[in-house]
Amino acid sequence: MTGPTSPLDGAWDREDLLAVLGECQRSLVRHPRYADLHNRAGICLALLDQLDESVAAFDRALQINPEYLEAQLNRAIVLSELGRYEASGEAFQQVAELALSRDEPLGPVGSRIADAHARLGDLYRVAGEHERASHEYRAALELRPAFLDIRARLGETYLALDQLARSRVELEAILERNPELPGVRLHLGIVHYRMGDLGRAREEWARCIEEDPTDVRARAYLAAVGFAESAR
Repeated sequence: MTGPTSPLDGAWDREDLLAVLGECQRSLVRHPRYADLHNRAGICLALLDQLDESVAAFDRALQINPEYLEAQLNRAIVLSELGRYEASGEAFQQVAELALSRDEPLGPVGSRIADAHARLGDLYRVAGEHERASHEYRAALELRPAFLDIRARLGETYLALDQLARSRVELEAILERNPELPGVRLHLGIVHYRMGDLGRAREEWARCIEEDPTDVRARAYLAAVGFAESAR
């Protein structure tokens, strides 16, 4: 998927923008934790003059990855266009602080390369090539270790490979940075369950339900823990 990289890029025609936005929205149904998809949707919405919705999309990207510099910059620009100058100034300050706080390999191009590795990893996962997928995710994280959405995909891939200790390390590292990142705690519970630690699995899934009482999967997994404990 290709598209503009900033709300200030050259104009696309409306039909193209709607097509890209629709693709993003369809992908987000399957992958709601992909910060880059929320960012791309925000760009399209901004170019379609749906500025409030655009800011909301960038907010979702930043909830997943608080250090997503491009999404923070895009958000700052759109807030300025909305006339929300105080909020825009704060966002631009955060952009400056993020830029100064890290020496990112390859500059802005590094983020695009990391994104390309992650997308290739996604394709390998779809094809069932989890070892190759993990290689691509690691390559992405070498360039951008703060991209928590990519780290989450790596943790899930290790889980698929039955590399449980590695999966646990990645998922726990994510929760230290962002305890509310959707789906991570659920998968960490699965890791604990498969490692035989039913107590910690129960804790993680109970926390999932506490955060989202409608989480059907967490309720089903808790029921499985209860069954496993009664069978002992």
